[in-house]
Amino acid sequence: MDEGEDSRENREHPSAVATMENAERSEDIKRPWDTCREVPVIEDEHTPWKLLKLLKIIVLFVVAIIVFGLAICSKASFLLLITLSHEGTKTLRAEQKPVTLLCIGCSLIAPSVLLLLKSIWKACYKSSKLPKTASAALVFFFEFIVSGGLAVLTIVAMPHLDIVTNVTILNSVAVLSAFLQAVSQCAAKKLNVFLLPSIIAFLVIFVGYSLFLILYVLKDPTDVKTATWVGLAVCGSFLVSFNWWENYFRVICVRSKSNHLKNLFEDLTKCQNMLHILSSLLRIVVTACVLGAYVPLAKMDWDVVTSIPRQETKIVVIIIGVQLISSALCHWFALAACKMHAIRRCFVLPLYLASLAVIALFIVPVITYYQDYRLSLNTTENINFTSYCAVAVNERNQSLSGNLFPQLVWDVTHTLCFLDMSSTVDIGLLTGAAASWWIGLVLATVHICYLNIYRIQKTQDLFVRRLYEGAFIEQSLLLNTRFDIRTRKSKNKQEDANPAMLYLCATMWHETYEEMMNIMISIFRLDKYRPKIEPKLNDFTFEAHIYFDDAFETVKGHQDRQLNAYVKDLVKIIPEVYGIFKNLDKSFFEVQQQSPDQSIIETPYGARLVVEMPYGNNIVVHLKDKEKIRNKKRWSQREKKNTYLLALDGDTDFQPAAVMMLIDRLKMYPRVGAACGRIHPTGSGPAVWFQKFEYAVSHWLQKSAEHVFGCVLCSPGCFSLFRAEALMDDNVMKKYSTKSTEPSHYIQYDQGEDRWLCTLLLKQGWRVEYNAASDAYTKAPEDFKELYNQRKRWGPSTMANIVDLLGSTTMLSKRNPSMSKPFMFYQLFSIISSILAPSTICLMIAGSLSFLFDINGAGALVIAVIPPAIYLGLCFKLKPDTQITIAAVLSAMYAILMMVVSLSIIATMVRERTILTPSSIFIVGMSIIYIVTALMHPQELSLLSHGFLYIICVPSAYLLLTIYSMVNMNNVSWGTRETKPAAGAATTAQQTKSQKGR
Repeated sequence: MDEGEDSRENREHPSAVATMENAERSEDIKRPWDTCREVPVIEDEHTPWKLLKLLKIIVLFVVAIIVFGLAICSKASFLLLITLSHEGTKTLRAEQKPVTLLCIGCSLIAPSVLLLLKSIWKACYKSSKLPKTASAALVFFFEFIVSGGLAVLTIVAMPHLDIVTNVTILNSVAVLSAFLQAVSQCAAKKLNVFLLPSIIAFLVIFVGYSLFLILYVLKDPTDVKTATWVGLAVCGSFLVSFNWWENYFRVICVRSKSNHLKNLFEDLTKCQNMLHILSSLLRIVVTACVLGAYVPLAKMDWDVVTSIPRQETKIVVIIIGVQLISSALCHWFALAACKMHAIRRCFVLPLYLASLAVIALFIVPVITYYQDYRLSLNTTENINFTSYCAVAVNERNQSLSGNLFPQLVWDVTHTLCFLDMSSTVDIGLLTGAAASWWIGLVLATVHICYLNIYRIQKTQDLFVRRLYEGAFIEQSLLLNTRFDIRTRKSKNKQEDANPAMLYLCATMWHETYEEMMNIMISIFRLDKYRPKIEPKLNDFTFEAHIYFDDAFETVKGHQDRQLNAYVKDLVKIIPEVYGIFKNLDKSFFEVQQQSPDQSIIETPYGARLVVEMPYGNNIVVHLKDKEKIRNKKRWSQREKKNTYLLALDGDTDFQPAAVMMLIDRLKMYPRVGAACGRIHPTGSGPAVWFQKFEYAVSHWLQKSAEHVFGCVLCSPGCFSLFRAEALMDDNVMKKYSTKSTEPSHYIQYDQGEDRWLCTLLLKQGWRVEYNAASDAYTKAPEDFKELYNQRKRWGPSTMANIVDLLGSTTMLSKRNPSMSKPFMFYQLFSIISSILAPSTICLMIAGSLSFLFDINGAGALVIAVIPPAIYLGLCFKLKPDTQITIAAVLSAMYAILMMVVSLSIIATMVRERTILTPSSIFIVGMSIIYIVTALMHPQELSLLSHGFLYIICVPSAYLLLTIYSMVNMNNVSWGTRETKPAAGAATTAQQTKSQKGR
């Protein structure tokens, strides 16, 4: 409320205030330690922490092994393709080499194809702008030299090098990154932590190049071909090192004083989708041109691609298949490892070890076969490696009829035959070059181990480019990680110099004692989590505001209005919870019941109770008198930067960590106006079981889809965080607080306040997001009547707000980058499906009747339509309570029918041993969707047990409830938590209560 109103004294409720004070004094302020008490549980009862800790350890181990294994598969399969392209290998004949070169080209362009498809999808569902000429020219220049260098390196040069060099020369692509790291850190003119490793990395990689040139060129200076391949390899690897230019261009632009550079960087950021589309096409074209030109120049024929034998085709297809799949999966799991905050254990370490493991994978069999050959000769003569190559490797028979593994080992051995492996110099030069390149890569990327990763951080904030490189997956992932200049002072620097201000805004009306206890414990938990007294962290401070609707009642025999029973319960709960948290760290014999510091202030809207919690934060309870203030809209705050409002219901139970996740999301992304968490309904009974599964499916599928494809359309009022700046934006809070004057207003504005507020935010260009890890628990309707009355509000308000958004599609897609026209088409499809749901249910029931009783389709459809038609007619004549009673009876009948049909279909599948019937395919398909989705949320796997109840209640939820909602749209009362007025009390006006999460 406005501060001016709060400061004015008002003496209209002296009896109410006295009643509150008496209620407090009636409790003993100090009690002895042995007083028997019933203390509520304040620990988190919902989250299985031990199980989660065990799952975390298992998942980290599994992800690390998967990343390591996939990196090895990607690297080894690619190098096998390189080896099979070598001119002296015999697994594939010389005329068949274009096939392996074609596969190498496919592995190069596969990431570009994936990026092209993803960018087209983002351009459709997100914002897309055409870049400026300077931006496009800059991107095209770098992408051209990178794609050309990569094609020359892998298609032209590497097939002429040995296996050890081919494994490790890809590490040398860190040369330019190391150089640019050193330059950017020197330009910062500060004592940088990673300056020395960057300089050493550049020098070590340069040493590796020198040893490589000495090994190949000086071995036979007259061999022009070898010198050519070596030169192309060095040039190609250097050109490839430009691949991560954006990482350092960003650092330069951010620190530069040049407006031209800053504008250029801003344009590159805003036009990423279109630039990725164009650059992907350019990469594909350049790779195809290099491949297409090299094959004729090497005197090879493309015609062999269509005539390769079946056995060779099988070999090549398996290798390229493993390479493409393992590269994509490695990229995905590496991203998951970073977002799991396991960057050292599951990202850096597995990728560092991948190259070493691949070398061992290729060299160990070569050495083993060499030793076995020496032993098989049974002679004392010293057989050197050169003799082994001349006799056993080069003169072997070419046959693929037996075991393929020896052939591949001998082909790998052939690439090393030009070296004298008996010579210490050759082995030393080869090992030195390989070790130098690997050490250089490690030093150039060691800063990743100290990378600060925030919760729920997006991929684009972790990695500079969306593209990965299938030819060198581990190098591309390591070098693509975002680089920031890090000084010694910044290591211990406080991240949140400007702490956020959080206002908890909870509404209460007719909550039970237990429900009010839950939210008070949650608020006191947050007080302990972020104390105001001697705080350990300075990221945010908070105040809790509870808005108690209709807190006063008229009691016969009293001239002034008195506090109702619900407020008195709250007044009793606050000292009880205060005492529990005040004595948390005390021994049993020191425990005493204590009273909090509190003050009561009379206000124009009723009264206000201010309570200081044990750790210094305040709770302000606003006791609203319905005769003095309009109770439709809940709260308002003046606009303030870095200020957030947490909307709560009076029975919400949450943990501080859930609030922190929402705060992190809004602090990280300034265009996010609201964020909601995963709402869990609590309670018992069939109605609650139905809602538990419904909520789970809604969050698993619908809210997640909205978050990914566009924006969440409804951030539920029971647990959502709003940005104050967004709420006070034009056309948001001013329009939200307007009074309903037309019938459509009552449905759209008052029956779904949270959805209406989100509609206004979306129209104003703000984004609404969903955080699946932020859990909150709220009481769900436990009886059929209350559930129907709740959904009677939700259905029409949802439809009204979506229709409003659809009517503003053109304006919305221009103003809000996340609300694209394809996403709005998805919403149009969704609302059409909702409109057709009753007729779909009738058809489904008709099919069930036809299946059970062997009735023809037309007759079954007539029988299926009769009950809902009769119910529709009765709804226009009967009272709402009677309508709900009839709906309950029909729901039970429909549930029995659905149960019989489901069991009959399952029995038919078992009897006929087939699932290839329409009914069977539908049941199996839906079951697979629900089971797979549940497996991706292991904490909620038990909710599958309620799935069968949800299925048999579908006719009630999508047919009878729709009829009841549409007939009773004129009834705009809240319909839940309503109680009859006490004797002598005035007639209660329509009450409102903030919606639960949907």
